[in-house]
Amino acid sequence: MKTLLQLVLALAALACTQAALAQSGQYAAANRAVQISEARRANAALMHHFTWNSRTEIIVQGQVKDIRIEQVQYGPWGQLQHNLLNDQPAAGGVFLPTPFGFLRKAIAQGEKQDMENFLKGLKQMLQQYTLPTTGKILDFMSTATPAGPDENGMYTLSGYNVVQPGDNLTIWVNPWTRHVRQVKVSTTFQGDTVQLHATFQTLHQSGLNYAAFAEATVPAKQLSVQVQNYNYARLAY
Repeated sequence: MKTLLQLVLALAALACTQAALAQSGQYAAANRAVQISEARRANAALMHHFTWNSRTEIIVQGQVKDIRIEQVQYGPWGQLQHNLLNDQPAAGGVFLPTPFGFLRKAIAQGEKQDMENFLKGLKQMLQQYTLPTTGKILDFMSTATPAGPDENGMYTLSGYNVVQPGDNLTIWVNPWTRHVRQVKVSTTFQGDTVQLHATFQTLHQSGLNYAAFAEATVPAKQLSVQVQNYNYARLAY
């Protein structure tokens, strides 16, 4: 799912060191927000030099509606390019374009339209948690609570009411590498609880930090979208 991938890649840029977590004061927070924005741009630029595989599953009421495996890379104009590696829908499925790219289960037309509308709105809501500007990052850092280290040596930065009342965004950070290791978002959409959980890995040679696995769930609708990214390889050019 392109949107979920972009979301977790953007959140991956919010890395903080142990010292930064302990900083206080408006100037220090503003300075760190600028550093995070710069780190985000650097990691995004590095990502443009790689190709990788992405496996996406849409699960509704415990049934896999579709599995899609793609080779992904950035095009010359900065757009993500998806090359489909498998063309097998879920059992009995038929292709149905959606805001997330696909949904190939043959269901009633009214259900298809309801699902499309819900996924489109969910996508737009989740995009706000990328904290796309330096100002949004600063707002989060100014109110978030640092904690740690935990039993794995990770530090956390947790904030409430980040996008809408009652939500929560928590980031786990390795203080030695400055890389994000885990991200969780708990929020609501159209009255339903929505949860996003992502785990990250880092390529040792290049330092590229990426979302290895991410899952967005809507328990009330028994809906889950899972994305696994793997086989990262540097482009030869």
